Amino acid sequence: MVVDFPGGSRVDAHFGAFVVQSDQPVASGGGNSAPSPFELFLASLATCAGFYVLGFCRTRGISTDGIRLIQKLERNAATKMVGKVLLEIRLPAGFPQQYASAVIRAAESCMVKKHLENPPVFEVTTSIAPES
Repeated sequence: MVVDFPGGSRVDAHFGAFVVQSDQPVASGGGNSAPSPFELFLASLATCAGFYVLGFCRTRGISTDGIRLIQKLERNAATKMVGKVLLEIRLPAGFPQQYASAVIRAAESCMVKKHLENPPVFEVTTSIAPES
């Protein structure tokens, strides 16, 4: 993954054939042209859980029509950091009730969540690019 700075407060990540764009809200000096990095982080949590719910349903031939994942945050008043991530899996009326707790376990299998539960070590270094 390579990150560059295309202007303003934008910071873009390039990997493979993809570019993930980020920006800051206007109130933080950005142009609000893309989600902020923190919003992308939160979206990765919700979409990862969603992927596991999708896989669970596909494996069992259950339609995903009407299934929604709703993510909410509780912040720690002292630190202003997220203290709890609440993820509600809203199931449609016709969803097979015997799978309600199993679909929760599927969502909890999300690899992004698992990495937060057992975080990696971060190491940040600098280097000087060779002259072209």
